[in-house]
Amino acid sequence: MPGSDEFYPPAQYGWGWMLLAIGILALLVFAASLVLFLTRPRRSITIPGDSDAPPLLTIDVLSQLRVEYLERIQQIETDYRERRLSPRHANLELSRVVRTFVNEYSGLEAPVLALDDLIARGVHPALIDAMGRHYYPSIFRQGPAIDPLAGAEAARTVVRTWH
Repeated sequence: MPGSDEFYPPAQYGWGWMLLAIGILALLVFAASLVLFLTRPRRSITIPGDSDAPPLLTIDVLSQLRVEYLERIQQIETDYRERRLSPRHANLELSRVVRTFVNEYSGLEAPVLALDDLIARGVHPALIDAMGRHYYPSIFRQGPAIDPLAGAEAARTVVRTWH
């Protein structure tokens, strides 16, 4: 007989396959919620009663950042005074420290921007003055470097006045 008129019930899957499918769906939901949680924008903590005040955390972090970079500048000046750094190398280090401070403080990519790029972006005049009068001439021109003590004071001005 080529075929029978009997009906066959559909094939049944074991309960283990159903648990596996539910587990995979639960894992996908968990992974999606984890991605959303980790990539959501962070909320700022604000000072109660003053809606125009910057976040408390930002004030503390920025103050600490200023202190940290002022200490780095002092260390470069000390190294220069104790003749562990040449005038040219001291100015190079001061330039690097000031540019890194600006980058960390404001997000401006100062370490990779040339002086003309900084001028075109309209950055704070203290940075332009320090770069143009102290660091660039000391690093790039022939002859003796400009006094790093004046460069250190210019670096302190940038760190203290950067907004």
